[in-house]
Amino acid sequence: MTTKPQVKFAAILVFTTLAWGAVAQQSPIFPKGELSSTPNHQGNVWLNELSGPDSTFAYNIAQAVFVPGARLDWHMHPAGQILLFTEGTGYYQERGKPRQTVHKGEIIKCQPGVEHWHGATPTSGVTYLATTPTQKGKTIWFKRVTDDEYAGKK
Repeated sequence: MTTKPQVKFAAILVFTTLAWGAVAQQSPIFPKGELSSTPNHQGNVWLNELSGPDSTFAYNIAQAVFVPGARLDWHMHPAGQILLFTEGTGYYQERGKPRQTVHKGEIIKCQPGVEHWHGATPTSGVTYLATTPTQKGKTIWFKRVTDDEYAGKK
């Protein structure tokens, strides 16, 4: 015969197990990484180099995690870059074009040599995986993104 305390315990155990499964599905795939201390961004950005280039694969894969409002300065990649957005909502803008809003599950292909910036929206953080070929050189940094550019006014 089952007593009330046993039923309560069983119910709590089932609820805890189901809740833990939901939490596990919401946890990030990769660790957040290190808080970036470079001067090429505004706001807090964490970087985690997941796979560096080697003698076989000439590209880097990194994760970037931005708090709301954080953004990179204008920059370009000599060999291009692919951004795979995995969490949140962000912005991407190429020089001379309107700012785009990007969401979890979207992919941006930053063309080689095209000046651009990307980051989080004011109200949402954003996380992406970046695949960057390295055979033509490292990222080239330019000026800061102005508040007007960030707001989509330029």
